[in-house]
Amino acid sequence: MRYIDPKSCQERLSKQDNLVIIDIRENYEYQYCNAGFTHIPMGEIAERHAEIPMDKDVVIMCQSGRRAEAVVNLLETEFHYPSVFVMEGGITNWIAEVDPSLKLD
Repeated sequence: MRYIDPKSCQERLSKQDNLVIIDIRENYEYQYCNAGFTHIPMGEIAERHAEIPMDKDVVIMCQSGRRAEAVVNLLETEFHYPSVFVMEGGITNWIAEVDPSLKLD
């Protein structure tokens, strides 16, 4: 399993690199606080995986990283995505390292 830190994600996004970030948190979590990334709740990944491009590096983000690991495993083993990463620390680390204007509490 591969991991990527939030700062590296931000750098790649600012360069318009071949990267997409998918936020897999539940609807209520996403509505409360989000960074504007594509939202597909974890429970909908299997039925909506076609919405995730296979020709880009895909970063899966959740609250802290644990749920993202399960989704990365699913995308790699069941749907054969070639380049999937877990965002280290999820939105918690995104806030700490990239965008402190977002609030979880």
